[in-house]
Parts: sequence; C-alpha cells; structure tokens
Amino acid sequence: MRKLPPEKVKTMTFDNGKEFAGFKERGRGLGMRSYFARPYYSWQRGTNENTNGLLRQFFPKGMDFTRIKQTDLDKALNLLNNRPRKCLNYQTPAEVFWS
Repeated sequence: MRKLPPEKVKTMTFDNGKEFAGFKERGRGLGMRSYFARPYYSWQRGTNENTNGLLRQFFPKGMDFTRIKQTDLDKALNLLNNRPRKCLNYQTPAEVFWS
C-alpha cells in the first residue's frame, strides 16, 4: 500500500483475526485510521463480503491456493477492478480509485 498515493489511503476496516495484530504500526506507517468490524456483523464489512463473493467466481471455496498461478490471480484482479459497479454509478473500481 506504500506504493499508493497517500491521499488514496484514508481508512482500513479489519476483521478480528490474529493476522491483523500489527494494525497500529501499519496504520501509523501509512497515515491512515484503522477500524474493526464487530464479530458476526458481516454488514459492517459490506464491500469486503461482496468482493469475497466475486472472488469465489474465480477461486471456489476449498480451493488449494498454493496451486494458483500468479497469472491466474492477475487475470482475476484485472477483471474485478475493471468491472463496472452499480454502486459506483457504473464506473469501475479502477476508474474511481485513480480519478
């Protein structure tokens, strides 16, 4: 995320897993505020839950991620980031983020 323009990195909402234990350092280093969703309140992470569903179209649940090639991951990310979204007034996430 350090490669992103600082004005684009404002906040981040985390799950409550141990993988986010270093959130304070991460937030300080990027100059962003950190938030945590309440356990079992999936609607507090709406974009995250929606994106997980979209990713499942490419990588079904139970799939062995050690077997995914970087080219497959890049293709999925490119398709998702350049897919128009109703919530973005039919712009793509890439268009909105980089405008």
